[in-house]
Amino acid sequence: MLRGKNKPYFTPHTDCGDYIIVVNCEKVRFTGDKWNQKEYLDYSGYPGGQRVTPALTMLNSHPDRIIKRAVKGMLPKTKLGRAMIKKLHIFKGPDHTFQAQKPKTLSL
Repeated sequence: MLRGKNKPYFTPHTDCGDYIIVVNCEKVRFTGDKWNQKEYLDYSGYPGGQRVTPALTMLNSHPDRIIKRAVKGMLPKTKLGRAMIKKLHIFKGPDHTFQAQKPKTLSL
């Protein structure tokens, strides 16, 4: 939906996707023992600047980053992908700030 592949006029080199609002991001689920085994790596660019964050710690501190990283990994690694990720809005809990735009509910 974010990329626009559901539309008949989809073209890979254009941004024809929709804005996506994700609510209740703290209810994300992993299969198996990924809560203990999965790790998120960050590197500052300095020697010794690599940080490892377990998935359970990430869920407790920033649950929106779990979904954002997963979606960003599926998008193209170009200017187009960076423009598409800006159209993804993730919120903790059922409330969001886009009520005035009258969003439609998408059931998966």
